[in-house]
Amino acid sequence: MTIMSFASFGYEGEIIKVEADLRRGLPIVDIVGLPGSAVKEARERMRAAIGNSGLSFPQERILINLSPADQRKEGSGFDLPIALSVLQADCALEEPVMVIGELELSGRVRPVRGVLGAMISGTAAGIAYFIVPKENEAEARIQEGVHIFGIETLQEALDCLYTIEGSIRAGEGTIATGETDVRSGATGETAAGYALSALARRGSGCGRSPVPLPPAVWSEPTPADAAANTGTGGFFEEVVGQQELVRALHIAAAGGHSVLAYGPPGCGKTLSMQRFASLLPDLDPKTAEEVTHIYSIAGLLPRSRNHDVRIKRPPFRMPHPNASLEGMIGGAGRCMPGEISLAHGGTLFLDEAVQFKQTVLQTLRAPLETGTVTLSRAGRSTTFPARFQLLMALNSCPCGNLGADGKVCTCMPAVVEQYWKKLTAPLIDRIDLRIPVFPPQSYELPHSPSYSTVQLRAAVAASDSVQKERYRTYLCKDAGRAAAPSPAGFPTDTPLVNAGTDYSIGSAAPVHGTPLSYKNAHLTPAALAVLCPLTAEAERIFVKTAEKKELSGRGSHAILKIARTIADLAQEEFIAAAHIEEAIRFREWSAFLPFFMH
Repeated sequence: MTIMSFASFGYEGEIIKVEADLRRGLPIVDIVGLPGSAVKEARERMRAAIGNSGLSFPQERILINLSPADQRKEGSGFDLPIALSVLQADCALEEPVMVIGELELSGRVRPVRGVLGAMISGTAAGIAYFIVPKENEAEARIQEGVHIFGIETLQEALDCLYTIEGSIRAGEGTIATGETDVRSGATGETAAGYALSALARRGSGCGRSPVPLPPAVWSEPTPADAAANTGTGGFFEEVVGQQELVRALHIAAAGGHSVLAYGPPGCGKTLSMQRFASLLPDLDPKTAEEVTHIYSIAGLLPRSRNHDVRIKRPPFRMPHPNASLEGMIGGAGRCMPGEISLAHGGTLFLDEAVQFKQTVLQTLRAPLETGTVTLSRAGRSTTFPARFQLLMALNSCPCGNLGADGKVCTCMPAVVEQYWKKLTAPLIDRIDLRIPVFPPQSYELPHSPSYSTVQLRAAVAASDSVQKERYRTYLCKDAGRAAAPSPAGFPTDTPLVNAGTDYSIGSAAPVHGTPLSYKNAHLTPAALAVLCPLTAEAERIFVKTAEKKELSGRGSHAILKIARTIADLAQEEFIAAAHIEEAIRFREWSAFLPFFMH
């Protein structure tokens, strides 16, 4: 058998071939191929594990080669493949088998991180057989169409190799372990989700009868979802007052917009924003796989043998203001993911935003635009998905009393200006909704909840359905224009943009590798001109405001995107004057802030 393993590096990693050569000489084990410290120590763990498992350790000189030899190998996941390559050095079969696991001296196999990434890479490379620790088996079974063996000891792993070898020699097509056919690696619910996604892709083709896209749903959080949520959670029934802030969060949840809330301490900014995740529907299957992959690399998935560990709810990340640049963006160790990648498909909430280091805040600008982050380390680079919604909360000044009724701000004007300049104009310009928050006027305890999370979700689901259908129609029309005959005098051999692309919602972009987003916040300038029709009065107000306030291109587009979401929540096709006026109000800064903010 050809023993393969996996070297985790960033989002992609690399498949490693593990070879063993036994020859006459002193019983010494040498490992070549740029092994790290943990990999070098594997020879001692491997020797003890083989002996304590009742197996015979070869008495020849052993050379272990890890190829490609120019890439450094780190981690303890090479223990098991090295041991199996030594025990199976004389096997003549060339069938590749991917093996991952750490060995204890007793011969038991310990779980490792990054198993899902190894499964994805191995499947793409044509590997059909995988041996993984039992604690990682549920994670491995997310990948479909392969044979998976969950083992607890070195002896079980060796028996699995014999089973695979016997099956290949006999020419059998499937291998079953116990009562589970290892060809099927996903739960029924997961398989159903993928089938529904595939059906939507087949039926959403241009020129064919479209199949209705799956609606937005909210499922109960699982232990895997809990690992992706660092906030306190809760629902909007716990929020009292703050109509403007809750309205802004509702719009943000429906359209994918970013939000900045500012005001005195204790007025409800953090309380409301921590409940934002309850408005976001479940992840689509593709994004769920990406998020689970990221958490697998980070080692944050729960060790479960009998439950699905796929993350289905959108992550909600709330890092501490003391977070480092590597902790926020990623790149530590073997290019591990940072908070912005852990928030992929969900929300990144920065409470007390001005307390974060300015370098950390400024690195958020590019990922907000592209939905990805590229990390470089030791001559190698990797690209993580990082499509997240940014929520920020901060006081209006260092003392917190600026703009509050009945309170006196003790900060000098220069101090207030310096306080707000920590955010910088380029970052602030990327924040769609800016909401001043003040303490509620009434201090009486409410007799009934002010908001219903169920009703808010229903409006988000209806808006989500409208956006999906509208964006699918737009892409089909765009594909039709791309496929139309070239005008006279236009070169016919010029490549057409997006020609031959799968235009289904959630499909991968052909060039950038990031999902095509249907949310209003991610609409391109070309799409805005088509998908944001304004009434005559709305257009007049929009043009007048843009000229008066000298809005940037990004700022004017943000107003259109917000107004489009407000109209979608109202189930209206055209953007009316009321929608534009509300969008402008949510985009404006309060008068009490420093002059350069306006």
